[in-house]
Amino acid sequence: MTTLFTYCIRIDDGAAPNPYWGKCTLVICKPRIRSTAAVGDWIVGMGSKNSPIGDCREKVVYAMRVSQKMTMREYDFFTLEKLPQKIPDWQNAEVKRRLGDSIYDFSTNPPSLRKSVHKEENQETDLGGKFALISDHFFYFGISPVLLPENLKPIVKTGQAHRSRSNAPYVEKFIKWIHSLGYRPNSILAEPQIKKSNSCVNKTC
Repeated sequence: MTTLFTYCIRIDDGAAPNPYWGKCTLVICKPRIRSTAAVGDWIVGMGSKNSPIGDCREKVVYAMRVSQKMTMREYDFFTLEKLPQKIPDWQNAEVKRRLGDSIYDFSTNPPSLRKSVHKEENQETDLGGKFALISDHFFYFGISPVLLPENLKPIVKTGQAHRSRSNAPYVEKFIKWIHSLGYRPNSILAEPQIKKSNSCVNKTC
C-alpha cells in the first residue's frame, strides 16, 4: 500500500529536498520520514506560515514519489561514482553546487561532515535517518507553491513531525490531483524560496 507523507518545510533553500541534477533527493533533515518511507511512497513538503513569500501552509512546495532508498553510506558512494554534483562544493560560484546533500563522507569512521549547509549540531538528526530517498518522479514548485484543492486540505501538516497514517484516505486523490496539473515529472518549476546557501543549524529542520 502506498503511503503519503506530508510535512511542513521550515527552510526551503534547495538542500532538503535537493531537486537538482535530474533527481530529487531527501538525505538530510526529516529522519523519521527517511527511516520509514518505502519505494513507491509519496513525500510532500507543505509550505510554512512564516515562509519568506508569505503564508504557504496550504500550498505544496514539492512532491516526490520515492524511486530508490539506500543507506546514507550507499548514497555517499553513489554520488561519488555517478552524481558528484550532489556533493557540496562550497567554493563553487553556482549556488546549487553548494547545496549538495551528500554532506557526509563515509570513507572515515565515524563519517565526517563535508562543508555544507549543515553543521555538527545537525549530525545526530541527519545520521539518525539512516537512509537517503531518491526520486526520478517529482515536482518542485519552490517559490511558486501550488495551493491544494479543498478536498485535500486535510493532508496539510503544520509545525514539526509529519502526517502519514491519517493521510490514507487521500493517497489516490492526491496522486490524481498532482498529475492533473499537467506538469511533466522531474520538473523544477521555480527557484527555492531561500536563494542563499544559508546554514540550517536546527535539529528539527
